[in-house]
Amino acid sequence: MTQQATVTWRLPSTVGVSAGEVATGVFGEGPPVVLVHGTPAWSYLWRDVVPLLARRYTVHVWDLLGFGDSRLADGAEPSIATQARTLAELIEHWSLDEPRLVGHDIGGGIVLRTHLIERVPALQLALLDAAVLGPWNTTFTEHMQRHAEAYRTMPPHVFGDIVAPRLRTAVHRPMPDDVAAAYLWPWRGEAGQRRWVDQVASVSFDDTRDVVARLDRIAAETLVLWGEEDGWLDTSTADRLAAAIPGAQQSRVAGAGHFVAEDDPDGTARELLRFFDRKSA
Repeated sequence: MTQQATVTWRLPSTVGVSAGEVATGVFGEGPPVVLVHGTPAWSYLWRDVVPLLARRYTVHVWDLLGFGDSRLADGAEPSIATQARTLAELIEHWSLDEPRLVGHDIGGGIVLRTHLIERVPALQLALLDAAVLGPWNTTFTEHMQRHAEAYRTMPPHVFGDIVAPRLRTAVHRPMPDDVAAAYLWPWRGEAGQRRWVDQVASVSFDDTRDVVARLDRIAAETLVLWGEEDGWLDTSTADRLAAAIPGAQQSRVAGAGHFVAEDDPDGTARELLRFFDRKSA
């Protein structure tokens, strides 16, 4: 990839887990909130949301295994199931009791699998443009899964020319060049290219089937929050997801695409705080 980025957002700590080493950060003070990004993002997605939430909450952030500064152990795959087990390990490491769990994109599937399959208690759940109900892969992702070896072996600059414009479609508003370069930073060069294709090949709706079968068992207060202009997962998916979870609340962020926290971090934080604060009150 030819674009270079000076990345000012990096998580300060690392935690060893069964499937590798996770980059983490803890910000603010108050009741615990855990933010889980999706693909092909990394914790950079939350950079402008974290300070707003950290005024009232302790915000725990991490890079998924194989994303950002986190590294997979040899032989481990960055599947949703692996990420969910990792989140359960992190919550134990942080000694959190019923945290608020926030998941974006496949992070939504990870959060729900952690809660429903790994049996980690949660006070509240917030699902942002969440990849839970299948089929949720885009046509681009499906093509890459079918032809993974071709994508792994193409020249890195060609791969970059393919994924760079694709990533820009995750937002509704124009993405500045420096921001686009920061999102592409973890995927640069041959190693980054392999990481991108590996995580695409490992992400499957199979890891959320068990979750979908248990959605009607969710007792935690749940918010389904969506970018009104999401071009990757239509708002009809939000309607179906909210209908499947007992008592789930819905909200939209106007003018925001799939990367809702990138398009409108203030609006995203405002909706999350409104949801969180009702429980606090």
